[in-house]
Amino acid sequence: MKGKKHSPEQIIRRLAEGDQMLNEGKSVQEVVRQFQISENTWYRWKNQYGSMKANDAKQLKELQVENRKLKTIVADLTLDNAMLREISSGKF
Repeated sequence: MKGKKHSPEQIIRRLAEGDQMLNEGKSVQEVVRQFQISENTWYRWKNQYGSMKANDAKQLKELQVENRKLKTIVADLTLDNAMLREISSGKF
């Protein structure tokens, strides 16, 4: 069964709420049960987003999207370059 998809902003908000609950004396098991996530997910989120603010997460997501687009552009240009080399060599 596929789980829910949380946005980075939602994750950071949940981490802040969870940290507050932990400071109030609740256990990690109680926190993850309330958020309906696994303990592994909680710790993965803490490692990935633990020290981020909402703005940082938003900027990270934008950079990841831009990086994906740039990689696609480079791949297309590399293919075009390879085709041009093959055509110019006359071995087609």
